[in-house]
Amino acid sequence: MGCIHKSFLGNGIKVVTEEMEGVRSVSIGVWIKRGSAHEPPQKRGIAHFLEHLLFKGTKKRTALDIARDIESVGGALNAFTSREYTCFYAKVLAKDIELAIDILSDILINSTFKARELEKERFVVLQEISMVEDTPDDLIHDLLMERLWKGHPAGWAVLGTKQSVMEIKRKDVLEHFRNHYTPENIIITVAGDTKHKNMIKLFEKSFGRLKRRGVRKRASRPKASSGVKVVRRPLEQVHLCMGVPAPALTHPHRYRVHLLNTVLGGGMSSRLFQEVREKRGLAYAIYSYLNLMRNAGSLVVYAGTSKEELKDVVKVTLKEYERLKGRINTEELRVAREQLKGGILLGLESTENRMTKLARDEIYFNRTIPMEEIIAAIDAVGVKDVRETAEEVLNPKALTIVAIGDLEEEELLNCLN
Repeated sequence: MGCIHKSFLGNGIKVVTEEMEGVRSVSIGVWIKRGSAHEPPQKRGIAHFLEHLLFKGTKKRTALDIARDIESVGGALNAFTSREYTCFYAKVLAKDIELAIDILSDILINSTFKARELEKERFVVLQEISMVEDTPDDLIHDLLMERLWKGHPAGWAVLGTKQSVMEIKRKDVLEHFRNHYTPENIIITVAGDTKHKNMIKLFEKSFGRLKRRGVRKRASRPKASSGVKVVRRPLEQVHLCMGVPAPALTHPHRYRVHLLNTVLGGGMSSRLFQEVREKRGLAYAIYSYLNLMRNAGSLVVYAGTSKEELKDVVKVTLKEYERLKGRINTEELRVAREQLKGGILLGLESTENRMTKLARDEIYFNRTIPMEEIIAAIDAVGVKDVRETAEEVLNPKALTIVAIGDLEEEELLNCLN
């Protein structure tokens, strides 16, 4: 890793930079520690809606000006909203750092939220929701989270619902912006061909103008709710998600969970891929993944299969749950370790991923975690550790299972018997 520095602006905004040699670009991220998990029930989707609106014009730039200014130097500007944070980021050549910072600070401080633009972007967001609803292999993951964290904001779709987005008023957007886009909730991270002292001067001149006025408030802890849900649609395939609660992102045993996931369904050599697809030909797509938050987590298996093969897919998956509790050898774990470490290290060859790591470390751990520490923690996980974690996490009684397809809930329940 390059040389990492951390400072605070006069108003309390934390700035973390990594000076990288051998690159010509710089990635800058402004991270707002607020996402969909912090929304009130009647305002679902407002964090994501606001993210869109910040690109629709400022006191000195139109939406077209914003796009032209960044693209005129070959740069990229974008944003995304998650359950626990919202990020606005830019990537430019080092010589264009000042322009990138000026654009980012402009949209985050001087956006006008004109009523006309708000209504146009509302329609865009509604189309985005429709696109997800029309894509069952995307929608299924939102449905699982909604069922698993039933009644809690952690389970709500980041985009919100069509009804909730339609009901968001301009005053709601302005209130959310004033209350949450404050120095107390902002972290700025930079990685690439840059110098920390120069960055602090530029950020103090731009983001230093923001006034403290918010109060940091963490989202409440969700409680898992096992069960079954079916969304019936006349599809050729059944899209299936099976989820169980898992240790949170900050849990001391988080690397055990990552290795468990890697062995179970984290790649082409994983148990599920080999058993379900390669050996039995039951599905084209089968994998597992982790959805981890500050104070909760889940391990999820996704499969797309035919209605006729659905029961076999569920049975094989549950069988692999049990096998992992008793059978994992040192070679299998060694391969999983190298796969996990390799994926992390390869990802950090880009300035964007370095910038993202800096932010996530600060958001969740309030420090930069050295790669040497991560590698050592992964290497320290033994066969017994993974088996114990499998025993704890892969509990069929805690299972939430959701499907989209041409079947009834009773048919899905029968797959578990």
